[in-house]
Amino acid sequence: MAVISETFRPATVSSPAPPSAAEHGLLVLWDVDHTLVDNGGVSKETYAAAFEELTGVEPRVAARTGGRTDRTIMRTMFADQGLQMPRWAVVAGALERAGAARYEAMRARGSVLPGVLAAVGHLGSVPGTIQSVLTGNVRPNAEMKLRAQGLVDGFDLDVGAYGADSEDRADLVTCAQRRASGRYGRRFDERNTVLIGDTPRDVDAGRRGGAYVLAVATGVHTVDQLTDAGATAVLPDLADVAALRRHLARLIDA
Repeated sequence: MAVISETFRPATVSSPAPPSAAEHGLLVLWDVDHTLVDNGGVSKETYAAAFEELTGVEPRVAARTGGRTDRTIMRTMFADQGLQMPRWAVVAGALERAGAARYEAMRARGSVLPGVLAAVGHLGSVPGTIQSVLTGNVRPNAEMKLRAQGLVDGFDLDVGAYGADSEDRADLVTCAQRRASGRYGRRFDERNTVLIGDTPRDVDAGRRGGAYVLAVATGVHTVDQLTDAGATAVLPDLADVAALRRHLARLIDA
């Protein structure tokens, strides 16, 4: 395995102080992998490296991701090898170290998916819109991927929800809503929350957690599969910002 020349250390400063609560009426929660960015294989390398740090051996079976949270991914990975997972705090530390060591790899091999910059920029210009992330990654690794691809600006990561928050992805929706409500001083619930993701697990999380779900077929799942999973609306990708704007308007006006 190649030696990585630089490690990522998350910024210690918090997101900027929130503007007036009266200005904000929509919470948009983005999935990270295969919705905002292609990680170029960095995610599975991170899980394998964390497993090897914790056990001293390489995993015989690769991590199974596909919209699962880091807690579930690592627990399943240990079970696949016939092992019991250590305490979560120990596992989370190994994941964070493995992710930090792959910052340069993410910069070199990762990419922002088509239409993302325009979509995030458009939503950032809409008064009353807060953008954050809802991801199975632990926060330092989610931030590493976004920062490596220049995507941190425009997101209030302090109100996001992450893989350390719960094993059940649906719980992350209410977690993010609670954080945003506390930070911005108004209630966020199923009436004013949109989750954007690329897997049936994203769809399920939104439906059970309390959010509209705008699915994008930018991962391994097709438009038909995401529709069958129960997404409120489905786009083939984010290249058509006008279509994104129309769908969001319909969701909120419904």
